[in-house]
Amino acid sequence: MNYSIIRYILFRILEFAALFMTLPCLVAAIYREKAGFAFAAVMIGSLIIAEIGKQFKPKSNVFYAREGFVTVSLSWILLSLVGALPFWLSGEIPSFVDALYETISGLTTTGASILPDVEGLSKSVQFWRLFTHWIGGMGVLVLIIAVLPLSGGYNMHLMRAESPGPTVGKLVPRVQSTAKILYGIYIGLTVLMILVLKIAGMSFYDSIVLSFSTLGTGGFAVLNSSIGSYSIIIQVIFIIFMILGALNFNVYYLLLVAKKPKEAFKHEEARTFLIMVFVAAALITWNIRGYYDNIGIAFKDALFQVVSVGSSTGYATTNYDLWPEFSKVVLFMVMAVGACAGSTGGGFKVSRVMILLQDMKNELLRVVHPQIVKKPHLEGRAVDDVTVRSVKSYLTIYLVIYLISFLLLSLDKYDFTTNFTAVMANINNCGPGLNAAGPTCNYGGYSVFSKFVLMFDMLTGRLELLPMLILFSPKTWKKY
Repeated sequence: MNYSIIRYILFRILEFAALFMTLPCLVAAIYREKAGFAFAAVMIGSLIIAEIGKQFKPKSNVFYAREGFVTVSLSWILLSLVGALPFWLSGEIPSFVDALYETISGLTTTGASILPDVEGLSKSVQFWRLFTHWIGGMGVLVLIIAVLPLSGGYNMHLMRAESPGPTVGKLVPRVQSTAKILYGIYIGLTVLMILVLKIAGMSFYDSIVLSFSTLGTGGFAVLNSSIGSYSIIIQVIFIIFMILGALNFNVYYLLLVAKKPKEAFKHEEARTFLIMVFVAAALITWNIRGYYDNIGIAFKDALFQVVSVGSSTGYATTNYDLWPEFSKVVLFMVMAVGACAGSTGGGFKVSRVMILLQDMKNELLRVVHPQIVKKPHLEGRAVDDVTVRSVKSYLTIYLVIYLISFLLLSLDKYDFTTNFTAVMANINNCGPGLNAAGPTCNYGGYSVFSKFVLMFDMLTGRLELLPMLILFSPKTWKKY
């Protein structure tokens, strides 16, 4: 284990945390809010510690998968702890555990909140709360790779540990160039949404912070009604950009950078996600048609909620907890699948489901034809046995964590449906579940113990399970 490089990167994380704090400081100055002092204090403290720590240069820049996993996990934990301090120091979230839960929920783009009244927050605290979605959406280590060449060719281990999906590859030969392309697309989509929302009549402040939340597929909002109070036009804009955030960013690379539109439109995972979304929306529209006077509004609400949970954003335009059981089950299934790999969305990922279904089909064929040799295919290429095995292992680990978390939450006061969907919503980084964890409720009533369980689920789900779990293995910490 190369402890020196891990320590060095963690100090760089503190440096970036201080950089992130400058924006809410600026917002506090504009609106003349006292909360700005909390952000300034954390920013200065982080900078001082980072500058002192950076003086101890790593003995070696070489690190492998083990260091990559550990570095990513500790980086997210450190950034969560630092990010929670302004909430707590400002007094707007008096409990540090609640402040930490809100921060982890923001950075992992979960959008599950402990706050009963988000409209009571100051502008600067509200800004930081939604900005954490944007920071965590693409990944803070990917941002650092884009800006700083940390370790030559070895920084691919960081990208693999932080980026969502069964496989992570480079768009171009150099990892740093890949990170720059990803963040360039991410920033471009964010700026585009800000402009579109402003043109549609939203205030400049709301346009900025809600674009952060949407493109990060997070779900925090500035109104207690989430997105339900905005016009239908604005809600449609949110649907479009939630879909854009949930698609594999390779599609945008092929379309905008590589200039290969045919390949972009043939992207299997993206097409499967879109088919899933519109089929689910059609089924729910049929099921809830009696609840609405206008079938068009019914379809709009159904499509919004399906896209919201499918992209793991977690916005709401209506209380879908009041819908029939069939509609809620459809939403739950879409939430379980989640977004595309290589997106800012959470969930099990569409590509993994595609691989598992094809593998299941092949296993059935082998029962009838034992000599047949057939592999799952994705994006026109055969999926190797190592990837198929890793997807199966991922499913096993996912279910074990899910069931243990569900068992631990059952110690709390809530009912089966609340706890079952709460774990799903947190580990899939979606946010709202059903019943007491539904779209009109919050997680503030859970015990401290349950909140820590859910915080672990959020981090584990965002980091694709292994980076968090590897911290608990004694062999991880042994020196080479």
